[in-house]
Amino acid sequence: MNLSPAIAIHLFAALAALVLGPLALWARRAGQPRARLHRAAGYAWVTLMVVTALSALFISDPVIPNIAGFGPIHLLIPVVLGSLFLALRQLLRGNVRGHRQTMLGLYFGACLGAGVFTLLPGRTLGQLVWGQWLGLL
Repeated sequence: MNLSPAIAIHLFAALAALVLGPLALWARRAGQPRARLHRAAGYAWVTLMVVTALSALFISDPVIPNIAGFGPIHLLIPVVLGSLFLALRQLLRGNVRGHRQTMLGLYFGACLGAGVFTLLPGRTLGQLVWGQWLGLL
């Protein structure tokens, strides 16, 4: 399967964010907070999420009902960008609890939730993983 540049960038950024997210969360919640590690992993994770969201603008799936190439999953683009803005705003205002809740929701909703949706057998990534890589389809 040949991946377009947009899909390759999106896939790399999404998988990297999926892997890096727990490190950022762990660095802050562990017994001894590791502020530098949390901040570095957090900045990297936010950057990967922005790349993931923006690269999704250039990906369309003709199989799923869509409007001008944008399907229901594309609704995550403004949700992700808005949530990242909200989380940064909360942090700058000293609302650490709100920042934590927003980032946790974003990780579980956008990374894990969207990840499960994209791995469905009829989707491009699902076909790649289940069909070509694992040979189950």
